[in-house]
This record gives sequence, C-alpha cells and structure tokens, in this order.
Amino acid sequence: MHSNPSRRRFLGQCAAAATTASLVPSLAWAQGDGYPSRPIRIVVGYPPGQTVDTGARALSIALTEILGKPVFVDNKAGANGILGAQDVRNAAPDGYTLLLGTSGQLAINPSIYAKPGYDPVKDFAPVMLNGVGRLYVVVPAASPFHTLADLVAYAKAHPGKLNYGSGGRGITANLAMEMLKKAAGADIVHVPYKGSSAALTDLIGSQIDVMMDAGGLVLPQVRQGKLKVLGVSSKGRYKELPQVPTIAEQGYPGFEVASWTAVLAPAATPLAVVEKLNKALLQAQRRPDVIRSAETSGSELEGGSPEQLKAFLVAENRKWGEAARAAGVTPE
Repeated sequence: MHSNPSRRRFLGQCAAAATTASLVPSLAWAQGDGYPSRPIRIVVGYPPGQTVDTGARALSIALTEILGKPVFVDNKAGANGILGAQDVRNAAPDGYTLLLGTSGQLAINPSIYAKPGYDPVKDFAPVMLNGVGRLYVVVPAASPFHTLADLVAYAKAHPGKLNYGSGGRGITANLAMEMLKKAAGADIVHVPYKGSSAALTDLIGSQIDVMMDAGGLVLPQVRQGKLKVLGVSSKGRYKELPQVPTIAEQGYPGFEVASWTAVLAPAATPLAVVEKLNKALLQAQRRPDVIRSAETSGSELEGGSPEQLKAFLVAENRKWGEAARAAGVTPE
C-alpha cells in the first residue's frame, strides 16, 4: 500500500497538536496559571488564641480576598510546634498547605530536639518572612530595679539570688535570657514553667524577679501598669516605648534577638506557585487588619522575597544553635 504524502503531513500535524495539548496543563501549572483552584490551608502549630494564631487568621482573611479562594487556619498544636511543622512537611507540594511557622519551630527546635522530624531549611520552600518582633526584659511594677544596669549590678553582687521565669526549657524566652546572662556575666536562676502565661502570672505577683518574652504576652500587662520594661532586644527602640533603650544601647553592643513568623510551603512546591503566594502575601501585609494584628503583638511586618527568607532561616538556625549550646541545652 502506497503512502500518501498529504495523509502523512495531516497525521503528523495531528500528532504534534496532541503532544502540544498534552503539555498545556503542565505548562500552565509551571506558570502558576489556575492556582489556586480550591481552598488553601494555613497550618499553625499552636492553640487558637495565641499570637501566631491571631496573625494567621488576619492573613487568611486578606488572602481569601486577594486570591479569590477560601484560605483557612488549621491549628495542629503539640510538641512545641513540631506536630504542625511535620504536618506541612508531609503535605503535597501543591501550594494548598502552608505553614505559618515561628522562630521556635524553625530555628530553635532543631537545636533542642535530636529528632524533630523536619529540617527547617531542606524540608520547606520559603515563601515570605512575615512579622519580626522584639523581646522585652520586664520586671514587676513594684520591682526595685528601674534599669537593666540596676538588675545586672544586683545579680553580680548577689549571684544566684535573682530568678527569671520562662514558658519552658529551650523556648525562645529561655535561650534569649541565657544569651543576656552570658553577655552580662550575671548569675540569674532559671525557673521553667509549663507555659509562658503561668510564668507571667508569677512575675506580676513578684514570685519571680524578671522575664524576657515577646510583646504579645507582656505588652498588655505593661500597658496596664502591672509590669515595667528595662530593655528591648531589637536593633532599634520600639515606637510604642520610645523611652526604653535597647539592650544593645545599655552596654551590650550587637545584642539583637527577635521572635518572628514566616510562611513556608512543602519542599518542591513549584516556583511559580511560591512566587504567586509571595506576591499575595505582600499585598496582604498592606491591609489595615493585618497591620493592626502585628502592631497589637508588638511586631513589625517584614515581607521580602523567598530567597531572602532562605538566607534568614540559615542565619537564624546558626545563631540559635550557638545559643542553645551556650545555655548547655542538650538535644532531647
């Protein structure tokens, strides 16, 4: 049977068309077209009502409007945020499961747990650094210490007589205070509690002498006159408390500790999807409700690119790893 040249050309064109058609979905996916087509879940590794949860809910409302699909918060609390991080690590890398992670989950847990079940740098696709907050050195309103220098001088003159509280061994507040103790050469005894709220209650009642914790926890008590602030851990002063000097200003140059949140997706999430999420999140950070949520917790919205977040994660893991070793924390 003789082949017809016109028929061969026709069949070839059909095959080429079929091949092109089969590539359309993958090309569209690679470009992020059609995303999102269904609801997006933001995992929070802590209970409802905590600062990170409140921030996630403000973001979810803004993202729902920006992306045109429902975005909801899913609280996966437990094991100091580990369960939530593992949940996202194991999720499909399709952009429909995100983590609003904290400095505790993504920079401290790897230093204090031998097997947290995830690597904060390798197991996630960084999307955007969200909010960066400072820690506050606070004492009861009736405390005789009015400055950080007063506190340090007493601690040096009376080693082991002062104590500080935190929400538990190895959390941000504990390691940050140990960093300050080392910088000041002061002997202050750590009293770990089962949660920061319990430590705060005892601080207000003067059963412990000092704490160093995040704004979402301590600022409401400062505003009510129950606590006073001796220093802030950021590079610059906090605009709500312009009269309070930074720790660095008070004789500890270079001292800077932050508590922060960041948005990540599972590793191998397509770059186009990550970039679309980054743009949407940057838009969300301009919404009044998102700004107000950050300000209430004493944080400042940061933003930036996925590449900047990756570099930040590497640097933070290095810093907190050194802090954990200096504090004598042995991974469990």
